[in-house]
Amino acid sequence: MAAATTQAMANLPSGLGICTTAPEIFYLPELIFGGLVWILVASTHVQPENPQGWVMFVSVFCFVMTFLWLIIFACGAHKNKGGWATADFVYHLLAALFYLSASVPLANITINMKNNTVVSPVDRFRYYQIDIAAVVFSYTATLFYFIHCILSAIRWKSF
Repeated sequence: MAAATTQAMANLPSGLGICTTAPEIFYLPELIFGGLVWILVASTHVQPENPQGWVMFVSVFCFVMTFLWLIIFACGAHKNKGGWATADFVYHLLAALFYLSASVPLANITINMKNNTVVSPVDRFRYYQIDIAAVVFSYTATLFYFIHCILSAIRWKSF
């Protein structure tokens, strides 16, 4: 059992190795697209508040956690204890599910934006364009998290 744990830790990258291995190479696109979702949703008129609040929570939470996860892997802190391959898989699965649960309401809000009478038609069109970009980036971030999850699961099962 100890040999399997040692082998698992040997296969998890650290330092600049995270820029060259298949699952970890998705950290940067996850951060970029997640940050774009965060910025775009924050720059629009928040109507209705509840689904947009969930989108903001998901984008900020996943951005911060992915950044911390990146730092942990870059510094090699995961080499000290076992279970990091499992934790990597579980985190990215949860992040993919969170982003999917935020992307669907965001798309629905964007589709129904034409019924919003709180803002002027000119601002409504501008917010509509921003929300379309946020929806596209949100689904793209979902895809990156899902791909990272699949690759992490393959790595986890190979141990």
